[in-house]
Amino acid sequence: MTTKKHASAVLMATMAATLACRQDMHDQPRYKPLAKSEFFDDGRAARPLPSGTVARGHLAEDAVFHTGKAGADFTAELPGPVTMGLLRRGQLQFQTFCSPCHGRTGRGDGMVVQRGLKKPPSFHVDRLRQTPVGYLYDVITNGFGAMSDYAAQVPPRDRWAIVAYVRALQLSQHAPLDHVPPQRRAELGRSGP
Repeated sequence: MTTKKHASAVLMATMAATLACRQDMHDQPRYKPLAKSEFFDDGRAARPLPSGTVARGHLAEDAVFHTGKAGADFTAELPGPVTMGLLRRGQLQFQTFCSPCHGRTGRGDGMVVQRGLKKPPSFHVDRLRQTPVGYLYDVITNGFGAMSDYAAQVPPRDRWAIVAYVRALQLSQHAPLDHVPPQRRAELGRSGP
């Protein structure tokens, strides 16, 4: 009999504790975005940012680096030196994000195209070989035509690495003979490896 009383007492204490420990997080005071506020004099719940406020990690002072534009025009030069490390990073990013559509050599013959989707233009056509590098950066950032933007997936530094790699691909297919060292020019006429 005392066991029943004890069990009842434990059950009652548990129920009381459960009911007494109500958390009011769902009832906490808050404003919905763009709702009216009676607290602030201007009546707006959404508060303007204080001047000079910069979100952590989002200070984009270098406009060329973050937009690919110098003023209203696309920049013609990469915003940093072209190194082997940059080209390797660009190759890795290109193969990850770009080659499914553009193919590994940039000819627009990627696996997605082979499966029936729209073919992008080859990077080796005159129009794209002569376009400023800022344009290529802008297309990666904002998308163009059937291509979606990659701003969320590819950070700015990697976008510039991809642009540098695309320029290297373009140069590899259209390099003038005088850019080839004299001792290697004879190899260009050979077929095979």
